[in-house]
Amino acid sequence: KTALKDIKGQKVNLVELSVSHYVLARGLESVGLSEKDVTIVNTSDADIVAAAASPDVTALVSWKPQLAAINALPGATEVFSSAKIPGEVLDLLIVNSKTLQENPELGKALVGAWYEVMALVAAKDPKALEAMARASGTDLAGFQDQLATTFLFTTPAEAVAFTGSAEFPVAMKRVADFSFAHGLFGEGAKSVDAIGLEFAGGKTQGDATRIKLRFPLEYMQMAADGKL
Repeated sequence: KTALKDIKGQKVNLVELSVSHYVLARGLESVGLSEKDVTIVNTSDADIVAAAASPDVTALVSWKPQLAAINALPGATEVFSSAKIPGEVLDLLIVNSKTLQENPELGKALVGAWYEVMALVAAKDPKALEAMARASGTDLAGFQDQLATTFLFTTPAEAVAFTGSAEFPVAMKRVADFSFAHGLFGEGAKSVDAIGLEFAGGKTQGDATRIKLRFPLEYMQMAADGKL
């Protein structure tokens, strides 16, 4: 099919309850559909490329590097991607809050190392990229293909501006809504507010007494100010 709206009534292969599942939900929403309009077929990441080559599979959701192989198949058409919902699908470096509080130097070291690597990526350092490609289970060309469609916060100032923006909590609320609706908060959760999120400036979302995920600016701001 060549339009997202044409997916109605079809089976969709993807890794259930993964980022792919979330992207499907947001894609369907963008054309006035919902998950009730399709049938999800839980398909492992290892099997998704083979599924794409099957004549019985007409729609699927995946990520790179598998997506590159799928897009190369005859007749494949990409109708939606996470690029259309910027700021919602994130790769994060997460540390236990108590551990970080007790070891602030760990936060400084991790953030400092992160942006040292980002500088190498931004400079397209061949040795660094080749090492990352090997660690990702692909070659340099495959890794560069992934980078081509990935927005990187290559400077701490960019990350501070994004994480401290008014739009960021809105995006995270969408993720929380999806997570609750699909039972990812656990059986005891009665509403999407069963757990809490904490953002810049101490602003919270959900149950402020049960903060489970924090997005502080402290260490990114120190990096931006050159004070690590």
